[in-house]
Amino acid sequence: MGFMTGKRALIVGVASERSIAWGIAKAMHREGAQLALTYQTEKLKSRVDKCAAMVDSDLVLPLDVCDDEQIEDVFSQLGHRWDGMDCIVHCVAYAPREELAGSYLDAVTREGFRTAHDVSSYSFSALAKAGRGMMSGRPASLLTLSYIGAVRALPGYNVMGLAKASLEANVRYMAQSLGPEGIRVNAISAGPIKTLAAAGIGGFKKMMQYYEKIVPLGRGVTIDEVGNTAAFLCSDLASGITGEITYVDAGFNMMGMSERLMSE
Repeated sequence: MGFMTGKRALIVGVASERSIAWGIAKAMHREGAQLALTYQTEKLKSRVDKCAAMVDSDLVLPLDVCDDEQIEDVFSQLGHRWDGMDCIVHCVAYAPREELAGSYLDAVTREGFRTAHDVSSYSFSALAKAGRGMMSGRPASLLTLSYIGAVRALPGYNVMGLAKASLEANVRYMAQSLGPEGIRVNAISAGPIKTLAAAGIGGFKKMMQYYEKIVPLGRGVTIDEVGNTAAFLCSDLASGITGEITYVDAGFNMMGMSERLMSE
């Protein structure tokens, strides 16, 4: 019996078998959770259907997190199948590609700033507001994905760094707001992983080469390692943890200088 047996989780953001959200889905399924997945566009539906089948789920729902009516409809449909819900996993982030090219001030626009914050940060709050009723009276949890660009300036990450900083603050304020109801809120700040989302970041290959020379473990992390941490944080094993940003990045976040780079 897995440590998430009996838990029901909605995972938003599975785009392919390379996505971090898929690593989370696999880990939760392995530990006994029942899952529902969403897809953003019809183009992605067949991919998400395939992933859902691999985790024994027939709950695959359309969802654009910028549309409040679609968010409400997802929870309405879940309410017809489930009498409650234990986890919401938010794996969604977006900024227009042109906002991620060149220096921050040269690239940032009012509309791009608004879009990045709406999709990447506010949508987490929107999901919590809509799903709150189904989590009532349960030791429920919410989880999102951040990145170290929220607290450090990185080339090319630009407005997405600001959106992730907003998301991390969102975690703390949501944890404060939902704590009296017994609902926990956390985030994982994962190291860079070659996903569809990463393809939009310029110089990603060079970033990975630098990263692997810096980190104590000398390698990147995998979607499975992030997934294992996510399953733990959303389980009763982590019942005393809320409002936290947990790094799964092979130790990059705590490094100052690298012996590997100094020896070159």
